[in-house]
Amino acid sequence: MNEAQTVTEQPTSAPADFEAFVAARSTALWRSAYLLTGDPHRAEDLLQTALVKAWRRWDRIERREAVESYVRAALVSTYTDWWRRKWNGEIPTDDLPDTPAAPASPEVRRDVLAALALLPRGQRAVVVLRFFDDLTEAQTAAALGISVGTVKSQTSRALATLRTSPLFETEGDQP
Repeated sequence: MNEAQTVTEQPTSAPADFEAFVAARSTALWRSAYLLTGDPHRAEDLLQTALVKAWRRWDRIERREAVESYVRAALVSTYTDWWRRKWNGEIPTDDLPDTPAAPASPEVRRDVLAALALLPRGQRAVVVLRFFDDLTEAQTAAALGISVGTVKSQTSRALATLRTSPLFETEGDQP
């Protein structure tokens, strides 16, 4: 078996109707991919990925008039998967916009790690992304694949837990 067969899971002689479909609809499908990604190169990658998904299932798609719908659904689902997995907020610049913060003392690092250890995983992830990585609520939601409302509620619960933690009692808090 050659390498092309293992990658595509189809015989090397492509069905003529698949080739005709790609020739006829690839421009319109690329345009949709471009509108999703906003980048011509990512659009090409997205379209190719969706077409590979269609190619692998070509013999199982019974209604040929549904092929374009299948490919468009593959475009959107693949784009959504990529968007959930990647953080796209990075903007390259010539000069760094921030100066690094002074390193925290070992005691502060220990206390921060101890406080974070008090939180469940979801709350901990939200706190780290929101306050240490300085992401917005929307960016945090996208990075974690959750809603903005979930980010807000997890943040609220985490801060309430941290406020009542014995780690943060000060001498002025004593009655």
